[in-house]
Amino acid sequence: METMPWRSLAEQMATGLALVDADLRVQWHNAALAEWLELGLRSAIGVPLAGLVATPELAQQAARALAEQRLLQVRGVGLGGATGGTRRLDVTLQPFDADHLLLEVHALAELPAVASPLSATLRGFAHEVKNPLAGLRGAAQLLQRRLHDDDLKALAAMVLAETDRLTTLANRLLHHDGAPRLGAVNPHALLERLVELLRAESPPPILRHDYDPSLPDVHGDADRLQQILLNLARNAIEAGARTLTLRTRAEHGIRVGERVLRSALRIDVIDDGPGVPAELRETLFEPLVSGRADGSGLGLALSREIAHEHGGELRYASRPGETTFSLYLPLERTHG
Repeated sequence: METMPWRSLAEQMATGLALVDADLRVQWHNAALAEWLELGLRSAIGVPLAGLVATPELAQQAARALAEQRLLQVRGVGLGGATGGTRRLDVTLQPFDADHLLLEVHALAELPAVASPLSATLRGFAHEVKNPLAGLRGAAQLLQRRLHDDDLKALAAMVLAETDRLTTLANRLLHHDGAPRLGAVNPHALLERLVELLRAESPPPILRHDYDPSLPDVHGDADRLQQILLNLARNAIEAGARTLTLRTRAEHGIRVGERVLRSALRIDVIDDGPGVPAELRETLFEPLVSGRADGSGLGLALSREIAHEHGGELRYASRPGETTFSLYLPLERTHG
């Protein structure tokens, strides 16, 4: 457990995280959990889990989750702070490996308002990708100068354009509040750009589309919305999908949190993959939850967060052979 590839990101997340061993003692926790506990960053390490909570059942459930190697959720846990106060929280218990358990702590009813300031999750992601993006851009520039084939030059130009888009996105996320740059966005232009990028994959998936051409533009940040669609499509391909269907529709009376959208755009990314595993369905959008051994578990968490900051929502329905992720965005302008 000395090296954790995801640790640099996990330490910057707004979600409270802790790793406990088979004896249910804290081995690591991030700054967000330390803040909630009103403790120093490392002062809970080595402390028994039962010593941090005012709900005895949590330790029992943690032992059960570890023994049965299954994900469990405990609502209304009393988490004690250094000053003697207790906060009621939800805790997700997820086996990390045979001997360790990952705890994710969430406030009971403190969901962020739509269009809220960007969380540390996205800022951490932006920080991590900036260096590899710079190297990727340099390599693409060298290729573009040395290539003589027009098709290959076009592919190098695509790499440069995407690298610049992601670098711009990362720079925006690293600003003080990471506020999106809102403007009119044509949803079908986003989808056609997605098609262009996916056709450059090797091998490319079979792509189908079912668009409603009468749909108007939405109000949003084109780069961030493009990132959602890329995440959804690539997740599907990496999960084994061979065919993707991209669909747009208008919806009415959609509930998003405490609001009801009178009119909304719905973008569906439908794949023919194996479907979402049953054990991940309740926590699929949480950070560090992934169905792949090499997955970071950040793509869907980031995508839903971007949807929320646009006043929208990201949902899914899944069965073997057909999984649909639906992005809902307001067609009327939201006010934050």
